Amino acid sequence: MVESEGKFETDFEKVDSGASNTFPISCSDVKKGTHIVMGEGRPCKVMEISTSKTGKHGHAKANIVGIDIFNGKKYTDICPVSHGKDSPIIKRTELTVLSVDDQGYVTLMDKNGLIRQDLKLPDDSDDDKVISKRILDGIESGKTILVTVLAAMMVEKIEDAK
Repeated sequence: MVESEGKFETDFEKVDSGASNTFPISCSDVKKGTHIVMGEGRPCKVMEISTSKTGKHGHAKANIVGIDIFNGKKYTDICPVSHGKDSPIIKRTELTVLSVDDQGYVTLMDKNGLIRQDLKLPDDSDDDKVISKRILDGIESGKTILVTVLAAMMVEKIEDAK
């Protein structure tokens, strides 16, 4: 704090805890198709969930199988139904492709005219390679290509192209 002319001035520094990337969800509310954080803090879509009956140690358990929404890796988790999990905040944005450079970085423009060049052509899975080919073929033939960018937990990826 600094005193100037009888008034105190205070500077506050912003610190981001990363907590705004998720919200809490009870394990009893997790259903097939729900998104939760699994594994090493990865956003996953629940593919299967089964619950066991209350055992001698008192808690019914949920056995959850999920697929990472970015790389398709499979995760399994077991948690008491009475406990909670984190659910990632997922956002999808539609952008127009302007070009692709030699390293595979895509130049994109949003509906407000803002340009970004920080995303690469997707190549983690076979589906990603199909999307990348669709983008490159569209640019080559002079078509307007729209891509959907999936964002969750400070990770972004081109998810679809049309």
